Amino acid sequence: MQVHEIMSSNPTCCGPETSIQDAAKLMDEKSVGSLPVVNDVGEPVGMVTDRDICCGAVAQGKPTDTPVSDVMSADVLTVSPDEDVESCCSKMEEKQVRRSVVQDESGKCCGIVAQADVARQASGPETAELVQEVSQPEKNSGCC
Repeated sequence: MQVHEIMSSNPTCCGPETSIQDAAKLMDEKSVGSLPVVNDVGEPVGMVTDRDICCGAVAQGKPTDTPVSDVMSADVLTVSPDEDVESCCSKMEEKQVRRSVVQDESGKCCGIVAQADVARQASGPETAELVQEVSQPEKNSGCC
């Protein structure tokens, strides 16, 4: 099975200068918990999640016009639509991320693969392994 068979196509994206308030509104309107952050030509430069906005901005008292670039993860995992789902899962496990941006041949964001997409579409041990590996606490995270 290939990534394009399970990915969500044409995800809602935002730019690095989008305010955290506007990003939160987009997430609410589209009922999603994350947005790929893309540059002017549509290439992914990051990922912003509802947790980034909550913990990285609101909890720290940052103003609502703070750009998402201040709270996003810049180390975004990307995969190709033609990549095997198993390879995508391995990369997600290695980076301990719950979603990956799908880039087309020109480098533009054309989709997103979330842990839930794998769970819905793939069957077998890769689903359980992905959930287990991604859910492991980060080493030296300083948390709890």
